[in-house]
Amino acid sequence: MDFSSRAANDAGQNLLIEVNDMLVQASPDSEANIFEKQFKEIELRFDRSDEIFWCYMNQKSRPSYTYDLGDEIQQVQDWIHSNYAMGGSKDSDPLRYFVCGSRTPGIYNLGGDLKHFADCIRRRDLGALKKYARTCVHMQYENSTGFGAPIITMALVQGDALGGGFEHALAFDILVAEKSARMGLPEILFNLFPGMGAYSFLRQRLGRRDTERFILEGKMFTATELYDLGVVDILAEDGEGEAAIVEYTKENRRRFHAERAVYNARKIADPVSLEELLEITDTWAETALFLEEADVRKMERLATAQERRIKRSLRTV
Repeated sequence: MDFSSRAANDAGQNLLIEVNDMLVQASPDSEANIFEKQFKEIELRFDRSDEIFWCYMNQKSRPSYTYDLGDEIQQVQDWIHSNYAMGGSKDSDPLRYFVCGSRTPGIYNLGGDLKHFADCIRRRDLGALKKYARTCVHMQYENSTGFGAPIITMALVQGDALGGGFEHALAFDILVAEKSARMGLPEILFNLFPGMGAYSFLRQRLGRRDTERFILEGKMFTATELYDLGVVDILAEDGEGEAAIVEYTKENRRRFHAERAVYNARKIADPVSLEELLEITDTWAETALFLEEADVRKMERLATAQERRIKRSLRTV
């Protein structure tokens, strides 16, 4: 299923059509071995002995959410759904855990495509902003529901997760972070708010009052601070994030089904629906058009600073 087609929404398109689109069977190509495909934006590994599927964002340019990254992640989501959703589980090749991390040194993901946002705002292109935001929200919803498969999902944050990058990590069942990682929602600095899942998924972990304070203050937090707040679930020493996940899965193997049921109960007790995410992200897009030129320039300066940082980071590899 083409990633960008999910986000192509005319102003009057019925939400039911979007939901139905999410339920369409994956194309026959999704049945092929996903590990034989050549990806440019991600790197995959399946540790069958541990029953862990590892997916690493591996972008060579600024590590933000682009359509190219989203398209490749969508292929992985569709493959897992096609092969491991209820009724299609591979007993001979079991999968229990899905982990999303990053190969970029010191960076998990820096969030939205700020230069694209600035261009859309200056052109007053609400449709383009909504298309981008809805694309990300569909991906977030799939991450939060485990692609319909009987698995536990984890984010492995080994570097900075900012804005949309932090939102992405919040969507998974378990958030694992190394101590040097920093996370935050800086959108308020240029008069915007994080509109692609932050409110909904933070509310599950913090409650309404602290979620709104978190967003409106725009502070950066260390992984340890977020662990103390209850946002980070597993805190690992630097360089030991992968090992911490493997150890956790081995120690808790016998309670896997009960643990997964607890996370499902969380979603039933405090649900985050696709409709909720879409309505909030539409509000984000509409709010973006209120930004003044000074705010847009701040957004562009941040994007430029991020580009300089990623160049420095890649030189150390």
